Amino acid sequence: PEPNQNLSLPSPWPSSTPPSSSSPVPTAPTISRLATVLRASRTQSLANLTLDPSPPAYSRDMGVDNPPPITGSGSDDGAFAFISKGWREVRDSATADLQLMRTRTDRELGRLLASASALAGPGPAPPVAAGAPFAELEFVRKRIQPKIAELRKQYSSTVLDGWPPKSGASLRVDLSGITAIRNAIVSSGKADGGDEGNKEWEVVKMIRNGLKEFERRSLSSEMSAGFRVRTDFVEKFKLSLKSMNKESQEPKQDAPPLDLTEILAYLVRQSGPFLDQLGVQRDLCEKLVDTLYSKRNGRLMHPPFSGDRSLIRNEDITDELDLRIARVLESTGYHREGFWNDPAKYKISDNRRHVAIVTTASLPWMTGTAINPLFRAAYLARSTMQKVTLVVPWLCKSDQQLVYPDNITFSSPEEQETYIRNWLQERLGFAANFKISFYPGKFSKERRSIIPAGDTSEFISSREADIAILEEPEHLNWYHHGKRWTDKFNHVIGVVHTNYLEYIKREKNGALQAFLVKHINNWVTRAYCHKVLRLSAATQDLPRSIICNVHGVNPKFLNIGEKVIADRERGHNSFSKGAYFLGKMVWAKGYKELIDLLYKHKNDLEGFKLDVYGNGEDSQAVQAAARKLDLGINFYKGKDHADDSLHGYKVFINPSVSDVLCTATAEALAMGKFVICPDHPSNEFFKSFPNCLMYKTPEEFVARVKEAMSSEPQPLTPEKRYSLSWEAATERFMEYSELDKVLKDRNGQCGEGVKRKGVRKLRLLPKFSDILDGGLAFAHYCATGNEILRMATGATPGTRDYDKQQCMDLNLLPPQIQHPVYGL
Repeated sequence: PEPNQNLSLPSPWPSSTPPSSSSPVPTAPTISRLATVLRASRTQSLANLTLDPSPPAYSRDMGVDNPPPITGSGSDDGAFAFISKGWREVRDSATADLQLMRTRTDRELGRLLASASALAGPGPAPPVAAGAPFAELEFVRKRIQPKIAELRKQYSSTVLDGWPPKSGASLRVDLSGITAIRNAIVSSGKADGGDEGNKEWEVVKMIRNGLKEFERRSLSSEMSAGFRVRTDFVEKFKLSLKSMNKESQEPKQDAPPLDLTEILAYLVRQSGPFLDQLGVQRDLCEKLVDTLYSKRNGRLMHPPFSGDRSLIRNEDITDELDLRIARVLESTGYHREGFWNDPAKYKISDNRRHVAIVTTASLPWMTGTAINPLFRAAYLARSTMQKVTLVVPWLCKSDQQLVYPDNITFSSPEEQETYIRNWLQERLGFAANFKISFYPGKFSKERRSIIPAGDTSEFISSREADIAILEEPEHLNWYHHGKRWTDKFNHVIGVVHTNYLEYIKREKNGALQAFLVKHINNWVTRAYCHKVLRLSAATQDLPRSIICNVHGVNPKFLNIGEKVIADRERGHNSFSKGAYFLGKMVWAKGYKELIDLLYKHKNDLEGFKLDVYGNGEDSQAVQAAARKLDLGINFYKGKDHADDSLHGYKVFINPSVSDVLCTATAEALAMGKFVICPDHPSNEFFKSFPNCLMYKTPEEFVARVKEAMSSEPQPLTPEKRYSLSWEAATERFMEYSELDKVLKDRNGQCGEGVKRKGVRKLRLLPKFSDILDGGLAFAHYCATGNEILRMATGATPGTRDYDKQQCMDLNLLPPQIQHPVYGL
């Protein structure tokens, strides 16, 4: 039947009276009234037992025509029994049917309201139903409840006024109220969806068809136990609505199309890495982006900024441009999926992160890239947030004899690890809890450095490939032929130790070599690092780099400085010697500058003596030049700066301009000594120390030497002493490398979804810089895989893979087995 069709039930009254289409539905009070009349009639019949020509009371009350007279007492008893039995059956049947209809109607109305709740929009939960939207509450209160109230009022009034029905009337259930409720829902759907296009009309159509099907099945299920089992249609209907409402609940706004100037500004900004490789200054690119974006159509130009706010302005323009592009892409329905997704990387399993520190040197080679990463690993391992692994090079015995002092050699990595831990334990006040791993390397006599052999990243297991700290990233990746660091690790930090350009310029054809090395350094650091830390401005400006001193001094030197202060308070003089210099004896480490200064002002510094400690490849040449010029320099073998024989010196002279940040200078300041050094970017960090005497000209050098030799150094304040410690250096490292933010990221991912200045950047498109970085890494991989190109650029022969001896020392499988080439 149609939804507005009435449901007819059999009636006990004669059918002479035509049925009424508006017959009311009897209720429970009416049935009780009928039962009372029947009992009264039965009592009266039993009391009279005589014929009464007038119609009985129940006939008059029920409006039934007068029955024919019946004679005889026996006939009266039989007639009464027949009438009583008939009315009792009618009463029971009508009561059961009406109760069933009422229960079924209430149940279906409840289900209808529940179904309507699924159609409402999101909103705060109303008090009437946990989890129901506020829009549903308003819809039911304004549209459904008035219909239900009107329906109940109509039924209650008509039952009292229109009962009993006329003779021959049939009981009918009027479903016009339910139809009105259905129409209210449909009209609401039309009203809400009129402004949302054809998609919302499809929702309304589905609702209307669903309600028709619901009513049809509800009315036709009378024969199936009165709706004892809830059909699957309602559930399917709700699921279909939910599937159509999977779109974001955030209001979408149509973004205006991009202007030509905006497209050009975004293209120039994304082409920054490429322009950087061509030598275009970064400031020029930022100004061009600012100019293009400020002249976009229909927008006001940016107001002029002062010079100190230019950086803030550039960042604001960058954020605004990124957000503008993201909104335009979002308005088109584009989502970044598939090919550009990041590959699966390390995932946190034990609530602790893993940090791998990879360096280019190891003890007993007393160089900065061997000592500073060792202390960094020890202090980072003090935190419970991460586990630390220090990865150092392993050299064969032939190379060990060339590199390590005092003919120290090791027969196994375990033996060298024991030496490293013992050396560190003597200088720390706590137990260092980190792991030491080795990778194969070869010493290059021409470059005077260790070149990694094979893929260094293979020596960090995949389950620990989380955060990588590359000490000297350019050095590690010059000839790196293996997996890209940023693909294997979630966050890669590079720490620049050495000013290679300054060393290269001193060689033959140095200008040309420095030009090539500069661009190669830009190439590899951009391809393999997320963040680069430069210890000072003396290094070249690398991509994604920032300047910060993240090195400290050995705690032993701070203890020596405390002892000097204590001796001074007791009236003892701790400095009984004059000036000294300590460093690796190669010309580039400041020996050339030192000899030139002393020779030019030999007469001004008459009687001045200088003790020099160091070993190196240029030892004989340096000593011969000093003796030839008769400069009064005494040469000694290299010693540890913390050696007791060096405590009595008052002045440390370091004229080197090739250092990035001289560790020996920081150690001398920590011990409370005077330091005389040039006013150079490599010494910028030491300017604030009162005992650091800087000079710009040779004449100022002479004045500083005389000043230091004739006065006493000032004791360091607690703040200055702490700034030299590794605790402070570790704090600076965590902040400037953004490692503290990465460690707090429990998802183990970096760089995406980070809120900056309240703006959420949407990674809807792969950045041009990401594509460029991937292309640079692939090109570098191809170039380093060619042995001819490696040899042409100065690589040590046989460093693309480790050799047989290194396999035996490190218990490795030969590279032919680990990386077989089939078909050869």
